[in-house]
Amino acid sequence: MARNIQSLERAAAMLRLLAGGERRLGLSDVASSLGLAKGTAHGILRTLQAEGFVEQDPASGRYQLGAELLRLGNSYLDVHELRARALVWTDDLARASGESVYVGVLHQSGVLIMHHVFRPDDSRQVLEVGAMQPLHSTALGKVLSAYDPVAHTQALEVERDAFTPRTVTDSIGFEEILGLTRARGWAADVEETWEGIASVAAPIHDRRRMPVGAVAVAGAVERVCGEGGEPRAALVASVRDCARSVSRDLGAGRF
Repeated sequence: MARNIQSLERAAAMLRLLAGGERRLGLSDVASSLGLAKGTAHGILRTLQAEGFVEQDPASGRYQLGAELLRLGNSYLDVHELRARALVWTDDLARASGESVYVGVLHQSGVLIMHHVFRPDDSRQVLEVGAMQPLHSTALGKVLSAYDPVAHTQALEVERDAFTPRTVTDSIGFEEILGLTRARGWAADVEETWEGIASVAAPIHDRRRMPVGAVAVAGAVERVCGEGGEPRAALVASVRDCARSVSRDLGAGRF
């Protein structure tokens, strides 16, 4: 059985200590409460402070939790709130479209699938929650790259692989796709990532009007697209309506 790393255990205990009881604690308080030498406690506090997890009051020298913990906590809450708010609307979208529905968020220069509703038929399907998709070729990734500056930068910095002959990999062509996505409010992937598969996605915004994810419908090209090879207008409208509904539930208001 692998042994725990003592320094990380001590840092975690220190954060828990600062999270409870008094708002601010001095070095002696932290050291005595955790049974640590002052030098050891000071070293851990300095490291946590450098990473933004702990802040030190200049006047008193006491320590308190830092803003980076708040940012991480908000990120955790945002993702879980997004899934909770999307449950009903994505179920409705799957039933109305007859296709699989995905909700994705930006994660490590890609799209993390954090919710997946199966296609409502009796076919064998695999749950894809936790799977990663590329930013540059999927409908979800294009939407995130078009509306989220961080996703945009990451999509341009990573190597854009050609998964099929239809994948757009050059920067100019990719930027044109993002411009079109912003202009019409949705993105498509027609056999750019997987042969025979097409998808349509739209952005989800939160109460700050910030993009926090995207919702997509995906299925066989012949079902998702019409005779001209473009996604069916009714399907696009359904995906956009779903995204707007989730956004409203997150407090974004009307878009």
